[in-house]
Amino acid sequence: MASDPDGSEPLYTAENYKPEESIGRLIADVSGRMLAAFDEEMTGMGITGAQWVILMRIHNGCGSTAAELCRFSRYDTGSMTRMLDRLEEKGLIRRVRSSKDRRLIHLELTDAGRELYPLLPPVAVKVLNAHLKGFTREELSLLKGLLSRMRDNSQAALQPVPEGDGE
Repeated sequence: MASDPDGSEPLYTAENYKPEESIGRLIADVSGRMLAAFDEEMTGMGITGAQWVILMRIHNGCGSTAAELCRFSRYDTGSMTRMLDRLEEKGLIRRVRSSKDRRLIHLELTDAGRELYPLLPPVAVKVLNAHLKGFTREELSLLKGLLSRMRDNSQAALQPVPEGDGE
């Protein structure tokens, strides 16, 4: 549970919680609007914002299999398979069976995917700068630090408590 800096009292209580003003709602709203902006920017390139993310991750080596991409994106395997099918139909990725483990299928960009890649980062720059209009570099650094801390807290909250702790 969130608490104030000294850890003594929760920041949210039943009395002060307003769903429309909660940090979760704000993050979801911003995330949704950013994805919509990516979708709009990508229309001329024939891909969606979600596909943009997949192509970036494959290119940067952060998602070489469908399972890795599912873990990152929180898509279920069926949704991810359909998205990868569409990217493959567009000729942007290919599936390659592992020579070391035939059960594994790796994902890689095709020549067309590698040609498209240089056009992808400028989209992020444009969308992010539009959403950060009026922020200073210091505010951006603070925001990134706060969100990173929230991400770390959420990861820690998912970790099982070892037996013997918490008694």
